[in-house]
Amino acid sequence: MNSFQNAVVLITGAGSGIGRQLTIQAAAEGANVLATDVNEAGLADTKLLAAGSITTARLDVADPNAIKTFAAETIPALAGRKLILVNNAGVGLGSGPFSTTDLDDFEWLLNINLWGVIRMTKAFLPYMEEHQQGHIVNISSVFGLAGVMHQSAYCTAKFGVRGFSDVLRMELLDTPIQVTCVHPGGIKTNIAMSGRIGTGGFVTEAMHKQGAASFEKAARTTPEQAARVIWNGVRNNKARILIGADARLFEWLTRTFPTAYVRLLKRQIERIFSTEG
Repeated sequence: MNSFQNAVVLITGAGSGIGRQLTIQAAAEGANVLATDVNEAGLADTKLLAAGSITTARLDVADPNAIKTFAAETIPALAGRKLILVNNAGVGLGSGPFSTTDLDDFEWLLNINLWGVIRMTKAFLPYMEEHQQGHIVNISSVFGLAGVMHQSAYCTAKFGVRGFSDVLRMELLDTPIQVTCVHPGGIKTNIAMSGRIGTGGFVTEAMHKQGAASFEKAARTTPEQAARVIWNGVRNNKARILIGADARLFEWLTRTFPTAYVRLLKRQIERIFSTEG
């Protein structure tokens, strides 16, 4: 049976990257897609590129009141259909070590990458429980598998998404509601280039551009490929989805060397940057 039959797919961060491809592929398979993003121009482009039933709506997942209003307006229109909620919206931050990371920047990222996931789930889980069906798909990262230097805010958020997903899965284990946590490796999106430069002063514009270029070079997976892997995993009710060889490597490394990986990974990162320099 088509997993999208009689379902509404609600995707945050649908204006670019993985979110755009998730929207395009779900709509192509007959889903009724509600695509949201704070970037209305990006949403408009997503809708132009897609074919099928797509409704777009501006939504800032960092705004608790906006989420409450959006949910109040959206839930009645679901009309008892299965809801697949994809918490995909996220941002990047270049701030350097935690010691130079301004807490306002740290909070800004958490408010989107972690609290956005929590608030959206809080808003729509009651609907799923009422109708005893649904699927929550939370996008974490390889940085939700391993702590990486100079990524304190991002890792904190993505580890939080992973832990939150595990808790939800346990609490919903005896219900028809499924929970999937996704850990993409390097995906060829603009998240690195469009990320905020921290106000702490450690990261310069030149460093930011170099980091974005290094990310682009290392990223092996396209958003199209990532979206296909995610939807295949959702169809099979997978609890965890790893995307890319780098994600599988991170998962193996942290499972095999649960504490020693920190030293091993640090050496590798320093080697890469010394070579590039």
